[in-house]
Amino acid sequence: MGKKLEFITFELMKFIEEQKIYFVGTAAAEGNVNVSPKGTDSFRVIDKNKIIWLNLTGSGNETAAHLLKNNRMTIMFCAFEGKPMILRLYGEAKIYHKRDREFNDFSNLFPKNIGSRQIIEMEVDLVQTSCGFAVPFMDFKEERATLNKWAKKQGEDKIEEYWKNRNTQSIDGFETNILED
Repeated sequence: MGKKLEFITFELMKFIEEQKIYFVGTAAAEGNVNVSPKGTDSFRVIDKNKIIWLNLTGSGNETAAHLLKNNRMTIMFCAFEGKPMILRLYGEAKIYHKRDREFNDFSNLFPKNIGSRQIIEMEVDLVQTSCGFAVPFMDFKEERATLNKWAKKQGEDKIEEYWKNRNTQSIDGFETNILED
């Protein structure tokens, strides 16, 4: 059944690489809890206790707002194919924007994407596995191209305008600092 570990093992790193979707959970001390599904080629294990993921432009920016208030984050993977398993990574996270040196240092680890909004770095302090026996089998068909096509069509100037209009505050009114510190 489940195990608690202090780091990401090689076997778990391989499991992560095989997954097509993961879920990010964050919350401020007050307001709504957020769980966001993430896909595409946007997740990297840097070492046994550090991960990064590329946050693409979306309709909201809850993760960034929450991390500024409370830097705790949980990431969950679950096997929809093969052997059942749920993997959770717990830790503290930092946000990097295009204006930050770290964003530029890490961005070359991902495919170029005009909709790149932030890179999130998390120091993993707890790794937990559980059975996943109730998770259904689901066949992966293909990545959705909709978000990437939309971002290309917008171009950098319209994306920044979109951030200004839709990504500067969370649904609870918390600042995201996407355009400034």
